[in-house]
Amino acid sequence: MSFDEEWSAARATASMRLNQAPAGAGSAGRPDLELNQDHIGAVGSEAHKLHSRLQTDGEHAATATAEAAGALTREGFASGAALARAGTRWESQVKTLVAACAQISNGLNYSLASHSRDEQQLYAAFTTSKIDEYLR
Repeated sequence: MSFDEEWSAARATASMRLNQAPAGAGSAGRPDLELNQDHIGAVGSEAHKLHSRLQTDGEHAATATAEAAGALTREGFASGAALARAGTRWESQVKTLVAACAQISNGLNYSLASHSRDEQQLYAAFTTSKIDEYLR
């Protein structure tokens, strides 16, 4: 079987699974995917707290590492340069984690606000359609 044939078969299988859920999907007849604003808000809040802690604690570790690397280098130890490289890598990784936490927090905040707007629009649409039905 060629790659294209195998890829087409895999896409068809995935499409069938996405387009229909088996009977009794979800737990106790509830949908599989629910948006619980309290849970989403709590996760976003924790991501923001982690973002703040990583910025301060990560910077502290970077400063201490740079000082230690400088002291080792001044004393003629080759490990000073290696520690400096490890410190540079540390800073890069902390920045990546800080950015990821910010993205999670901001994304969840956006999702909550967007969901709330969508709910308001749906409510308004259903309310006006019901009013229109009574006026006919």
